[in-house]
Amino acid sequence: MSQSKTLHEARRWLQTAVEDLSAAKALTEAQMYSHACFMAQQSGEKAMKALWFFIEDDPWGHSIQKLVMQFPKPEFIEAKDLWLTNGAALDKFYIPTRYPNGLPDLTPGQSYTEEDAKVAIEKATFFVEAITKEIANA
Repeated sequence: MSQSKTLHEARRWLQTAVEDLSAAKALTEAQMYSHACFMAQQSGEKAMKALWFFIEDDPWGHSIQKLVMQFPKPEFIEAKDLWLTNGAALDKFYIPTRYPNGLPDLTPGQSYTEEDAKVAIEKATFFVEAITKEIANA
């Protein structure tokens, strides 16, 4: 893929991450906290994948923490421990926020709180803002 095509692809993924983050905020306002947590996780994942596309590489998987750990150009990631911590926090919202068998005897809607949604949005915002700075300079 040419550099202009990979930059275009990175921007498409980042735009989708921004839209997912907006959805997470709207879902929080609607008191749909498990859904907000999941959309925040999706935002962080897509932002991280945008960074992979930006360096002309092919991301695989859904774990944000793993996408950070395996990122081929560590010079793009300042304070890697913070990226890993934020990624790990968001990864916890990938499956149990969506399935009633992800938590014992409770549905996701019964399990996740406004505080969970706010934390998830904060972590996703970290990824969107950091990666926006990288891609905006291109």
